[in-house]
Amino acid sequence: MSSPLLRGPRWVDVRLHRTTLWTVLGLIVLAAVLTGYFRWAAATYPATSDGCGTSTGPCENTFLGFASARDLLYQFVQSYSLGMLLIPVLIGAFVAGPVIARELESGTHKLAWTQSVSPARWLMSKLAVFAVTSVAGGLALMAVFWGGRSGVENMWNLSWADRGVYEAIGPVFVAYCLLGVMVGALVGLLVRRTLVALAIGGLVTGVVLLIMGSVRWHLFPATTVSGPASGTSTSYTMHETPMDSIIVNMGVRNATGDTKVTRWYADVHPHSHFWYVQFIETGIVLALTAAAAYAAFRVLRRRTA
Repeated sequence: MSSPLLRGPRWVDVRLHRTTLWTVLGLIVLAAVLTGYFRWAAATYPATSDGCGTSTGPCENTFLGFASARDLLYQFVQSYSLGMLLIPVLIGAFVAGPVIARELESGTHKLAWTQSVSPARWLMSKLAVFAVTSVAGGLALMAVFWGGRSGVENMWNLSWADRGVYEAIGPVFVAYCLLGVMVGALVGLLVRRTLVALAIGGLVTGVVLLIMGSVRWHLFPATTVSGPASGTSTSYTMHETPMDSIIVNMGVRNATGDTKVTRWYADVHPHSHFWYVQFIETGIVLALTAAAAYAAFRVLRRRTA
C-alpha cells in the first residue's frame, strides 16, 4: 500500500526514478559509514610520536599510508566539503535533463496529461518529489559533515569561511539544492532536449554558486579594525587582526603630505558575522528559487495554452 503522500503522479515519479533515489540513499549511507569509520580510526591510530615529522625525522606510516588516521580524516572531510558544492549542480542537471526534458523530448508527458493530470499538476508533482528529496538528502549530508568535522583535533584548518565548509554548515546549502530543482525544471521546459538541458541546468546552477561565493562577504558590512604602524608605504608593521576572522580588505594610512605610514587598517568579518551572511545569502537564493519556479510554470502555461 502506498503512502497518501505518494499517490497519483507523485507515485509515478518515484517509481520512474526509483533507481536514482535508491542510489542517492546508498551514497548518503556510504558517506555516513566512511565518516564513522575514519572518526573511529582517528581515535585508535594517533600519530606515532609527538615529534613526528620534526626533530625525529619523517613520520612512519601507521594507517593506510598516513602518519596518523587523523590526517586521513582531515583529508576526507576536506574532500567531502568540496564535493558538496557539486550536489546542487548535479541536482540542476538531473532535473533539467532526465526528469523534465526527457519526457518532453520523448512525448511521454502526453500520456500523463490525458490521464486527468493537468500540465500544472504534472510539473508540480515532479517539483514536489525532487524538492523533498533534495532537502532531505541535503540535510543528511550536512549532518554527516558535522559528524566528521566536530570535536576532532586539527579540524581548525577547515575554516568556517572556506568554500565548501561555509555551504556545508549552514542553511544556504539546502537553499542551493532547491535552486537546483527549480532551475533544472525551468531549463528543461525551455530546452526540451535531454543532453543539452542536462548541461545547461548544471551550468546555470554552478554559475549562481560561483557568483554568490564571490560576493557573499560584501552582503553584510565588515568590521574595520586599525592600529598604529611605522615605516613606509611598502614597509610597515600590522598588528594581528581578531582571531577566527577573515580579511576582505586591508591597507595603510599615511600622514598628510608624507609617505610615512602612520596607521594600518583591515576590514574583517569575525565569526559572529557567519549567521548574518548565511541568512542573507539564503534569502537571496530562495528568492531566485521562487523566481525560477514561477518562470517554469509560466513557460509551461504558455506552451500548453
